[in-house]
This record gives sequence, C-alpha cells and structure tokens, in this order.
Amino acid sequence: MTDETTNPGIPEPEGRSDIIDTDYEVGQDNIETTVAGIKLDMHNPVFLISAVMILIFVAIALIFPEVSKDVFLAVRNYIKSTFDWFFLMSANLFVIFALLLIVTPWGKVRLGGTDAVPDYSYLAWFAMLFAAGMGIGLMFFGVLEPVYYFATPWGDQPLGGELGIVDGVVQSAAQVDAARRMAMAATIFHWGLHPWAIYAIVALALALFSYNKGLPLTLRSAFYPILGERIWGPWGHAIDCTAAFATLFGLATSLGFGATQVASGLTEVFGSGDAATGTRNFMGFLWGNTDSSADSSVLLVLIIAFITAIALVSVIRGLDGGVKVLSEINMGLAGILLVFVLIAGPTLAIFTNFFGGLFAYAQEIVPLSNPVGRVDTGFLHGWTTFYWAWWISWSPFVGMFIARVSRGRTVREFITCVLLIPSLVCVFWMATFGGTAISQVIASGTESGVFQNVVAAYKPEISLFSMLGELPFSSISSVLAVVLVIVFFVTSSDSGSLVIDTITAGGKVDAPVSQRIFWCIFEGAVAGVLLLGAAGTAGLESLQAMVISTGLFFTVVLLVMCFAIFQGLRSERAAMQ
Repeated sequence: MTDETTNPGIPEPEGRSDIIDTDYEVGQDNIETTVAGIKLDMHNPVFLISAVMILIFVAIALIFPEVSKDVFLAVRNYIKSTFDWFFLMSANLFVIFALLLIVTPWGKVRLGGTDAVPDYSYLAWFAMLFAAGMGIGLMFFGVLEPVYYFATPWGDQPLGGELGIVDGVVQSAAQVDAARRMAMAATIFHWGLHPWAIYAIVALALALFSYNKGLPLTLRSAFYPILGERIWGPWGHAIDCTAAFATLFGLATSLGFGATQVASGLTEVFGSGDAATGTRNFMGFLWGNTDSSADSSVLLVLIIAFITAIALVSVIRGLDGGVKVLSEINMGLAGILLVFVLIAGPTLAIFTNFFGGLFAYAQEIVPLSNPVGRVDTGFLHGWTTFYWAWWISWSPFVGMFIARVSRGRTVREFITCVLLIPSLVCVFWMATFGGTAISQVIASGTESGVFQNVVAAYKPEISLFSMLGELPFSSISSVLAVVLVIVFFVTSSDSGSLVIDTITAGGKVDAPVSQRIFWCIFEGAVAGVLLLGAAGTAGLESLQAMVISTGLFFTVVLLVMCFAIFQGLRSERAAMQ
C-alpha cells in the first residue's frame, strides 16, 4: 500500500485504502496538443481508434443502409435467440451478487477511502442516478409496455398468460385481472432489480478501482486483478474502444429515436392537418400521418440539433453546473407529471396496481427469469433478451456516470440507492402511467386512444400522449411531457459526452472541455447524418442492432467485474482492519 496516487482529476483516497502499486501514470500515453487554439488531451490509441471505428460504421450505414440494417438485425436476432439463456442467467447472477453485497461485511467499505465524504447530497445524487439511468426509457415505455402485454394481438404475452382484450372485446373480470397482473409483473421485471443490478456492478467496479485503488476511471481498470499490468496494453485498449463505440452509438441511436417521441408530442399538441389524408404536420413538417413514409426526417434533425445545442451549454457548464442542475430539473418535472396522473387518473386503481404489481413480481420473478422450457419465445426474445442485451450494452455509459457521482458512499449505501430505491420508483411510475392506460382500455375498449396507438396500430412514440389525451388538462400535461422528454435527452447527451471523453482521455476526468464539446457535437451529427442520408431511421436501426449485439461481449465483461469486485473489496476490507 502507498500513500500516493497519480490520477489526474480524481481525489486521492482519504484515510485507509489498499492502493494498487503500479508504475503506470494516468495520461502517460496521451497526446497533448493544441489545434487552432483548441487544447486536446487524447489517449493514444483509444481516441483515434474509437473515432475511426465510428466513422467506418457510419459510412457503411450511409452507403448500404438496407443491407447493413438486414445484416446487423440478423446478427442481433441470432444472438438473442441463441444466447438467451446466457443473458438471463448472467442477469440473475448480477442481482444475487449485488444483494449479497448489502448484507456482507464488504458493505462497510467506503468508496474513496475510510474517511471520504460524499461529493453530492442524497437529492442531487439520486436525481443524477435516475436521469442518466432510465428516465427517458420510462417516458417512452411507461404506457406502452404494460398495455402491450395486457392486450398484445401477436401472441407474445408473458409466460403465455391471459389477455385482457381479444379481437377488440374486453374479456371477463377474472381474465382482465389476470392479464393486468401479469402485465405489471413483466413490466416490473424489465425495469426493476435486473437492469439496476447491471448498472450497479459496472459502477461499483469503476468506482472501487479508481477511488480506492488509484487506477484510471476507465473499464480496463476493473480487469487489473486478472490482467495485471497488461491492462495498459492492447487488451485494455480493446475494452475501452468497445465501450466508447457502444456508448456513442447507443446515445446517437437513442437520440434519433427519441426525437420521434418529441416530434409526436409536438404534433399532438401543436400540429394541424389530417393523418388519414397525409397532411398532418408540425410547422409545415409532415409528421404523424397514416403513411409514415411521408414523415419528415428534417423535423427530427432539427429536434436533434436543438437538443444538442442545449446539451452543449450544459457541457460547458460542467458536471455541477450542467448535469446536476438538469437532473434536478428532471426530477421536479417528472414529479409534477407523476402527481398529476396520480390525481387525474384512477387513483385507487393505481395504488392497487402498485402493491398488486409488486406482489405479482415477487411471484413471477423466478419463472420470468428462467430460460428453460419457455413457451413464450416471442416475449422472451423480443422483449426480455432484447432488454438485457440493451441494458448491458449501455452499462459502460451509465455505470461510469454513476461512478463519477458516487464517491464517498459506502458499498451498502451505494447498492441500496442504486438498486433498490430506483427499482421502487420505476414500479410506481409504471403502476401510475401503465395502470392508468390499462384502465382506459378496459373502460373504452377499441375507442381508447391508447388501444388505437399500441394495439391497433403499433405507434410506441405516441402512446404516452394518447394516455394523457384522455385525462383533464391534456394540452398542459402533454406540453409538460414534451419538455420532460427533451430535458431527459439533453441530460443523456451531456452525461454521455462526459463519459466518452473520460474513456478516450485515458481515464482523466479533467481533460479539456473542448473534447467534451467535440463528442457532444459528434454524437448529434452522427444521428442527424444517418437520419438524412440512410433511408430515414434505417441507418439508426442498423447501428442500434449492432450496439445491442455488443451486449454479448459486455456480459462477459460484467461477469469478470464481479470477480474483480470480490477481489477488490476483500483487500479493502483487510486494509480497514
């Protein structure tokens, strides 16, 4: 153990900590230069390789949009159907491992040393955890997913259970209750313990080996117990390059698809024209028409440019003045919208869905987690395996960001706040928004706007606004929802730029702000170029499929991280004695 660390931008451990003795100095492989007055501090070769990989895939998607989409989708579908058991069993292991950390003596280990104090208050910390982790996903899937499982006409309901509405006819009370119960259980399964355990594993590994062991804040550092000094060579470069690649394309594709939800909300609230005749538009840009091929990609690009511009302001303001402030705004707006739906919607049914959903989740979590002998392969591959691959492929981004803001917390406190509390919030959100939407379908049947846009015509980006449209003050709540979606995406863009910059700067967290500006603009440009030049969203869909396919690689990475965390906490616990 030594008393020194050379980790630029990251405070030295305070108090006792088992720092790893290595000759490597953070930034020793970096290229520090000034181009046209802009300071750069780039890791060699991670920055260059990551940028080139991204440009090559963009070029392929632009030149061969449909072919690349078909190839990448085929790869994704093969991985989902062949390795479903691997994804499910690994995710189960992550949950068990995370829960064990809460009750074992290792939970007393403090990230940053025995005397470290938290950098952020509980409110600010939780706001950033939630905004970076799943905030935007809840806006998109909060209505869509429960209603889909409740009334899917495509035969891929969870565990092959009952449907609440069949061929437009609401079923008996017993069937409706069974369908609603399973819909909530399956939704909670996808947004509860499993995804947050995935994020917690990555975040804990990064925080532990950076704040306590004195290594750079990059994914390669978690492999030190296995690879030793070899993490500074090709193995480490490959890990960090893949993480940067998956993070940027995950953000770019989500930015592109998220723009469709913003466009739908703007058209729903402020649009004009008729969808059936193909004249539905927002400020002259066609959107939301029955023939979606006429929808304007230019509108999406303008939305992306707007979101990127706001994110740039946040990037320049830094972590405390940017992401922290926006995250707290997110939480406030989300709370207002949640309370409104809770009051304006079927309040009693919402609380029934919350407690009933938790009970159903507890009953069904084992069969939903079991990959063997499943008859609901449509649900297993189309939803669960897809989600697990997506959460895992996003884990470097979300995990590193959580690590950045979690110094000073004990492991027990960290796991509890990253795993259990967000899971409960997600459950209540789904019970409120999804439960309200299901009640609308039960009450109005095929006349429900939610039924029309989720079941009759699968338009996921408009499902939230369909639900709000049947509540009082819909014009106000829909505007609030649009603003909330935009702010969530700004937060994701800002925090993602910070993460990619840290990876490509060799773990430095104090690299020049110009590099974060570069990555912020680059990610928006990638999404915009693909929308304009690759047959609409075809380029985004192909790259999204490719990013999800990286989930297989990162699943192995997370399993190794569990072993590394075990080794790291064991040595930290010994240092505390």
